[in-house]
Amino acid sequence: MVYRGGLENRFPRKWNGGSNPSLSARIIVNVTTSLIWVAVVGVIFGLLWWQGQLQRFSVYWRQTMEELRKCTWPTWVELKGSTVVVMVAILLLGVFTFAADQILFVLFIKL
Repeated sequence: MVYRGGLENRFPRKWNGGSNPSLSARIIVNVTTSLIWVAVVGVIFGLLWWQGQLQRFSVYWRQTMEELRKCTWPTWVELKGSTVVVMVAILLLGVFTFAADQILFVLFIKL
């Protein structure tokens, strides 16, 4: 492969026919896009605040945290034991499903 030192290889054309923009143009586009998103999020935040949705969410969050404090959480030993029970149950269910599939295959396909 022969290297062609022209700019066309370092700055290829984009799919729409234009060339890659300069670094300063990309920065301006990125800043503009970011500012537009900040404005959109700000408008949504203001609308939700005006409607009282944020206050309702705050109450919901406080109540959720209050309920979670009432929960009893398993110890590390209980968690490991429950994990082993679930893994064994999944293994047994998989073996049963495989065996049933093989039996039904023999009954309906081979006969």
